[in-house]
Amino acid sequence: MIDPDTRDRILASPEALLEDRDVMQALIGANDRAAGTNVVDLRGLAMERLNQKLDRLEDTHRTVIAAAYENLAGTNQVHRAILQLLEPVDFPGFLATLTGTVAQTLRVEAVRLILETRSEGPVPEPVSGAILAVRPGFVNDYLTRGRAMARPVMLRQTLPDPGGIYGEAGDWVRSEALLRLDLGEGRLPGLLALGAEDPHQFKPTHGTDLLAFFGGVFERVMRKWLA
Repeated sequence: MIDPDTRDRILASPEALLEDRDVMQALIGANDRAAGTNVVDLRGLAMERLNQKLDRLEDTHRTVIAAAYENLAGTNQVHRAILQLLEPVDFPGFLATLTGTVAQTLRVEAVRLILETRSEGPVPEPVSGAILAVRPGFVNDYLTRGRAMARPVMLRQTLPDPGGIYGEAGDWVRSEALLRLDLGEGRLPGLLALGAEDPHQFKPTHGTDLLAFFGGVFERVMRKWLA
């Protein structure tokens, strides 16, 4: 038998038991055991299913909250990078910022600005470790690799390629974000490549809205410098 003091406390505040989930589950379980194996308690089954639904709802709630915080952090990250792009007063400073503070803010290890050129002769070496001049058509070929039509923003994992667009850094770049650049009427397209050592940082299943916004701002800044 339950001791009188405990019984009196329960009778005085029964809502305390009702609000305690673990206690209620224990009471329901004790009731099921007392009923025996030959009795089907529909109320107990309903309670069990409700508890399962509640658990799934809580898991979904936690997932949604985590995704919202992650999206907010990504938005702030891109906004900081854009403000940093707008600070330089000359083009060398712009390139230094792009490969320095902007790369750090976006948490990438390699940044390459690829510009197509119609000039004859050998292709110039990269300037300040940031710009790579290439032949017309290179941007589309690199984006598609002979497959479907290129999208404005492409995320994908990569294999070691020390002789590729990232130079020596290509030996450890494992994923990349590729932003196709429209540099204005009469100009060939460009490409901003962001290389990361983490193979999971840029994957085709990730959203691209923030990077598309960053690419749109970058296009307009580049048009100003080219003008």
